[in-house]
Amino acid sequence: MIVIPGPSVLFVVGRALAHGRRTALATAWGNALGSYLLVVVVALGLGSLIGRSATAFTAVKLAGAGYLVFLGVRALRHRGRLGEAGQPSPRPARRGDVRTVVDGMLVGATNPKGLVFFAAVLPQFVDHGAGAVPTQMLVLGLVPIGIGLVTDTAWALTASAARAWFARSERRMSLVGGAGGFAMIGLGITVAATGRAD
Repeated sequence: MIVIPGPSVLFVVGRALAHGRRTALATAWGNALGSYLLVVVVALGLGSLIGRSATAFTAVKLAGAGYLVFLGVRALRHRGRLGEAGQPSPRPARRGDVRTVVDGMLVGATNPKGLVFFAAVLPQFVDHGAGAVPTQMLVLGLVPIGIGLVTDTAWALTASAARAWFARSERRMSLVGGAGGFAMIGLGITVAATGRAD
């Protein structure tokens, strides 16, 4: 289920097209960290509460959708500057990388489908007789997070390689940046429009 492209893959690919390999890789790491926060939430028992509350679920869903749309609009607004991607940035790269990881974390942590997935799947693999159920869930959660990180990284590298070809033309680069922005906006709208399977 994790290998099949879904919202996180579209997000990483959109970032790769809009901003390049470094941003896409940082986004994949951030998304993995945000997704692991969902594992922590489920391990502590909050996942089932959010899953049962239509209001909480909708709030998480809309927060994630809104943030995706915000990132997409920002990518669209700055698509004209993509040709300058190889030029030195006026702000330190480290701060940009940290911000990109945080962007990925926010998207990963507000993915309601991830929360529902972990809440439904992780408890099935826990040995209740062994005790330390939250610890077991935290360890088991590393498996899907690791698989997701590997596949998201592969998608990031693939999309970044395609972006490199487009970078030879400023016009094509602007179109690619627009496509990445539209992909993130479309993903945000899709997340907002999807409902719960009650």
